[in-house]
Amino acid sequence: MDPVIVVGAGPVGLSLSLALAGAGVPSVVLDEGPGKEEVRPARTVVLHAASTAMAHRLGCRTLRDEGAYFAAWRTMRRSRPDRRITFEDHPAPLHVPQHALTRGLRDAAAAHPLVQLITDSKLDALEQDGRGITAHTRGAETTWWRGSYLVGCDGARSTVRKLLGIRFPGRTAVERHAVAALRTELPWPGEALLHRSPPQEVTSRPLRDGVWRLDWLLPPRGELVTPDALVTLIRDTLAAWCGGTTPPYDLIDTGVHTLHHRLARRWRDGRAFLAGDAAHLLGALGTQGVEEGLRDAENLAWKLSLAWHQGASDALLDSYEAERRTAVASRLRAADQAMPSLRAGGGLRTYLPGAARSAQSLLTDGHLGRGPLGAEPAYAPPVAVREVPTATEPGGPVANVPVTAPDGATVPLRDLLGQGRLLVVLVAPGTGVWDRRHWLGAGLMPRLAAAVSALPVRTDLLVADRYPGAPAHTVLLVRPDGHLAATFAGVRPAELYEAADAVRAGAPASRVPKPTPSTTAPAPAPAPTPTVVID
Repeated sequence: MDPVIVVGAGPVGLSLSLALAGAGVPSVVLDEGPGKEEVRPARTVVLHAASTAMAHRLGCRTLRDEGAYFAAWRTMRRSRPDRRITFEDHPAPLHVPQHALTRGLRDAAAAHPLVQLITDSKLDALEQDGRGITAHTRGAETTWWRGSYLVGCDGARSTVRKLLGIRFPGRTAVERHAVAALRTELPWPGEALLHRSPPQEVTSRPLRDGVWRLDWLLPPRGELVTPDALVTLIRDTLAAWCGGTTPPYDLIDTGVHTLHHRLARRWRDGRAFLAGDAAHLLGALGTQGVEEGLRDAENLAWKLSLAWHQGASDALLDSYEAERRTAVASRLRAADQAMPSLRAGGGLRTYLPGAARSAQSLLTDGHLGRGPLGAEPAYAPPVAVREVPTATEPGGPVANVPVTAPDGATVPLRDLLGQGRLLVVLVAPGTGVWDRRHWLGAGLMPRLAAAVSALPVRTDLLVADRYPGAPAHTVLLVRPDGHLAATFAGVRPAELYEAADAVRAGAPASRVPKPTPSTTAPAPAPAPTPTVVID
């Protein structure tokens, strides 16, 4: 079968290609650029626990060397400290330059035999049929590429989206920020800060080696920020934080970051999909566009891998748009509802019914990956199987508990995601201390192993000593992207099979419907050379 064509070699496109490779699916990554990342210390990404685990799982090694975890999160209201949050009970956010994240993913992709990186190749035409999709590029590789599917991860000005004729409505210049990366000493080493004195707002987030990224909220359509004006912002802000005296600092990088809110009307057209900034733009009030793009990649990868290996129903491929577009739309809606109140300094109840939290708390949730602005999404489960209540509702992200595989290895549950397989987890207290040879053939394990072997989708059987809220002998069915599909009281083969079949959205379709002719741009001429494919 032909590889998946990924258009765009940013964090989302590279993550998608590596996630596909982890599930045994080859891909061709078409990169319009030269294959090198521009070093911009002022352009950074905040990754929360699930996204950090995903990047590590994909083989991104730069996070260890170039990322910095928040030691704590502080808020200040005018000149007074307001709150300090530590991370003893949950993982701290990781702050990393975006070029370092991209470089780490590119290095992993370049080393993987199932990923082919093609630089200096600009897409200019697409064709689809019932058996695959053909893309034409010009540049270093002016040729035709044949793929089973194609995913546009090519950014806000996506060529894929334009060739498919998909509208991209939304709001322009929702927020503007002056940004600076500088090396200095602040009174709270390693701790991030949100300082609000409405209408002014400043955040500082630590990087490695004493470097900080500072963001100043600007009027959405204000004047240009001159170098002198930015230096004044820096000096005044540092002086306010350091007892009235500006400490020595080394200015490394600056910029003005304009945030837009947009959402593509459709994320799928036949065998073509959109992901990342090609599908959505967000980022106001602490939300993270790159992180949402990584979630797109994780959601789509397992569905494409199932389609590539076994065939997939049309409903499963449609569920990518249904789940991810709904989640991003909800995030945008929450930001749009809260913004007038937050920026005007008023109350929140008018915009978020039932909310009693302060503006500081809501913004903190966005920055720390919590609440309506930041929490990892839950997806509506295809079947409402919840025989055993647990701390995780069906559709929500599973807790990252230690699990043991039949080969005896014990690892965090999230380390086993991203292989295109379902996971069945038996909660069996005591297995953490029992010798493996005893529990493999004892209790529920033989019957559960037989039931798992009969499932319609490749599945791994795991054992956990505990799971939050789950009693002994609970069986969890987990999707390949780490979302809980169902819970059972003991071994129920028929119900387990039904739930697994619902996760894959039924039996594979015989063919993927052809795209609507009006929405797919035809190629300008027949292919002049043989199709280029991966062996």
